[in-house]
Amino acid sequence: MRLLVTGAAGMLGHDVVAAAQNAGHEVGSLARAELDITDPAAVRAAVLDARPDAVVNCAAWTDVDGAEAEEAAATAVNGDGAGHLATAAAEAGALLVHVSTDYVFDGHAHDPYAEDAPTAPASAYGRSKLVGERAVAAAGGEHAIVRTAWVFGPHGRNFVDTMRRLGGERDVVRVVNDQVGSPTYTGHLAEGLVTVAERRLTGVLHVTAGGRCSWFELAQATFEETGTECHVLPQSSADLGRPAPRPAFSVLASTRPDTPVLPHWREGLRAHLARVEVTL
Repeated sequence: MRLLVTGAAGMLGHDVVAAAQNAGHEVGSLARAELDITDPAAVRAAVLDARPDAVVNCAAWTDVDGAEAEEAAATAVNGDGAGHLATAAAEAGALLVHVSTDYVFDGHAHDPYAEDAPTAPASAYGRSKLVGERAVAAAGGEHAIVRTAWVFGPHGRNFVDTMRRLGGERDVVRVVNDQVGSPTYTGHLAEGLVTVAERRLTGVLHVTAGGRCSWFELAQATFEETGTECHVLPQSSADLGRPAPRPAFSVLASTRPDTPVLPHWREGLRAHLARVEVTL
């Protein structure tokens, strides 16, 4: 299969390229510097030139707090850009695998969100991603919208590596304990996205790591796995004072039997730590 990966230099895109190559596929990769997905003519030219069987879109505005001040710019990437890719993929006869987020939900639920749960984003970032979902669906081509959550991996800034750094500098860290989700390792998610492309799955899918925890518990687990003697104290999201509201409950569930199943988040944490230890 011929795959085209956009946002290929990002934390997730890097691992999608690797996973596709490891699976024996022919892979074309375009980093943000090589393709501005807000430029519809450039997107069309790039996709038609690549002649892919599937496009995996990892290009995104991921600065959640920055989107609060620059919602139009975030929507140009996450919304309009996704639509441009969907239109070009449809013209090329390619499946678009588009990565979306738990932020399209308000986070007020107590049970995991299924694919058909009502969307109600509370932040500018979430709204921009929902615009993208709708643009992908409206383009009329074959597409899969893959929602995931709490992504971390070795090729970008992430919570786990921040904790590793702080744990080496401090005796105590404070971490929010009132947000719950499923931390998802990019290496596992990338394999899931390639599987979606291979099976040509369509529609909305929820693909996250198994299990759930709070950021507080993830910090504790990171220190346990690395043998770091750093004490974790709980704090509330309100105490943190971030510009963008975060969903308090971000656990996603899939009602589809064809959805790729990822390992438990703790397995993802161990896999990530094994990779980053090699680079130290």
